[in-house]
Amino acid sequence: MYRKGSVVSADGTTIGFRRLGSGPDVILLHGSMLAAQDFMQLAEALAGDFTVTVPDRRGRGLSGPHGADYGIDREVEDLQALLKEAGASRVFGLSSGALIGLRTARVVPAIEKLALYEPPLDVNGSVPVDWVPRYRRELAAGKIAAALVSTLKGLQADRVFTTVPRFILVPPLNVVLRFQRKAEGDDVPIPDLVPTMAGDMQLIDELAGTAKDYASVDADVLLLAGSRSPAYFGRSLDELTAALPRSARITIPKLDHSGPTNDGGPAEVAQALRAFFA
Repeated sequence: MYRKGSVVSADGTTIGFRRLGSGPDVILLHGSMLAAQDFMQLAEALAGDFTVTVPDRRGRGLSGPHGADYGIDREVEDLQALLKEAGASRVFGLSSGALIGLRTARVVPAIEKLALYEPPLDVNGSVPVDWVPRYRRELAAGKIAAALVSTLKGLQADRVFTTVPRFILVPPLNVVLRFQRKAEGDDVPIPDLVPTMAGDMQLIDELAGTAKDYASVDADVLLLAGSRSPAYFGRSLDELTAALPRSARITIPKLDHSGPTNDGGPAEVAQALRAFFA
């Protein structure tokens, strides 16, 4: 069972979180179209050794809206507030959450250990973005299932969505999403998470080509990947391996980009994190 709490970020936005376990503090930052609920199995796997804080990033669930001036600076401020409240020095991030952890580590010496699972750091156009205009049009038209399919096909992070034709995927997803308009407890319904991809793509755009910026990161960094993930994540990790002064890299067999989530392989990711954070 988790405990709920919140902090107030620098711009006044409330950032809500779930907390469980006991021991040294660890903060887990979820990625695109996810919320704290998607990290609960990972958090539970770590809770025997650590006090685990899992925020809903802004724009989701327990937290306030993105805000008019949303961007990487706001996300860094949110993580700074969480680090101060928890007294944490260990951070794990998935995808866009990994980008936030990485950017924060440049300015927050308190982060001593940083684990990153497949940050989509663009290297000379390596991250696919040609699908984004269609996603935005579908979102504006209220076509949530179509926007979700455009995202998953565009990012190539799920083999099923990459290979199965759109006309087969959209109708059943429409039915599924219709029944997921409400979620239990503090969980965020999937239809409410699909629009958050727009903000995360803004982060990817802001941070494109910044790999060399992280030569100043003083933390120990663990770079994680799944063996079944798209190749462009590997290119991001190659650049970071070259830039970071103290890093190690692990590829986890049979996992893809969703590896740390409830639907992936949270036990395997937890094993790597437990060893690193200890």
